[in-house]
Amino acid sequence: MNPNNEIATEEIGSSETLLRQLTPELLDPLARELAKQVHWWPLKELTTGSRATSLHFPVVLTGVGSPLLLLHGFDSSFLEFRRLAPLLSAHHQLVIPDLYGFGFSPRPPDAEYGPEAVIRHLDKVLSELPYSSQIGVIGASMGGAIAMKLARRHPKRINRLLLLSPAGLTGRPKPIPRGLDRLGVWILSRPEVRRRICRQAFAEPNTCVGDAEEQIASLHLQVSGWGSSLAAFARSGGMANCGSPLPQQPFHVIWGANDRILSRSLRQEALALLGPHVEELDNCGHLPHLDHPKAVAQRWLKDFP
Repeated sequence: MNPNNEIATEEIGSSETLLRQLTPELLDPLARELAKQVHWWPLKELTTGSRATSLHFPVVLTGVGSPLLLLHGFDSSFLEFRRLAPLLSAHHQLVIPDLYGFGFSPRPPDAEYGPEAVIRHLDKVLSELPYSSQIGVIGASMGGAIAMKLARRHPKRINRLLLLSPAGLTGRPKPIPRGLDRLGVWILSRPEVRRRICRQAFAEPNTCVGDAEEQIASLHLQVSGWGSSLAAFARSGGMANCGSPLPQQPFHVIWGANDRILSRSLRQEALALLGPHVEELDNCGHLPHLDHPKAVAQRWLKDFP
């Protein structure tokens, strides 16, 4: 199968319609409930290519209290927070967007997909919230690196951070050449590859990963433009060196002792940068908010009530 042909045949459709159709089919009841809380925000003046256009982007709004922004990881969606959201919604109004170019976000064919586009999108999300309110941020994996960049960009607006196995804090961007970007996307689209990555993310895959987890890990691949936007993000070099300088806001880091997603060298570099801010969780993989959502919620509410 030719990866170029597969991506070239994608058709532009409605992400909103797709998610509405898929929600009743979700095997995980927590995921179904979270999907019902999605609102579609018309974020104006979001530049796509050479044009400024208004598109509707998915943002989960649930809970009551001070606002708390949750940022998911690479090639994932808001559904990543299905287990954590119910534990925090009694204390915070949760704002859970799909990152630009990921999840169920619309993907115009002429848009730019890279770190700056992701941040510009979150700038627009923040602008839709009451400006008088400060906001906390929880970022998982790549979302942790994005949280760092966003905190430096909005030092007066964002007041606290919790990073969950953050990825992209150190290193340099590594742009993937054309051709190889498409090949990489084709590989990531293979069911057996996604199944292996899904299992690798959990500390105990034999007991913690079933049909529901594998479904959620691949559901957003049905969004029109998934392959093209992911290839463009790969060509941009992705998220890298986002941790320095450390933000001025208070922050804490939770890392899984059994993280098999990040390489040992990347982890060592990140730990050297973060120093005393890091807490390690036993029997925990790359996704503390899925392996141990209660521990994550307790840490946030203890430090940042």
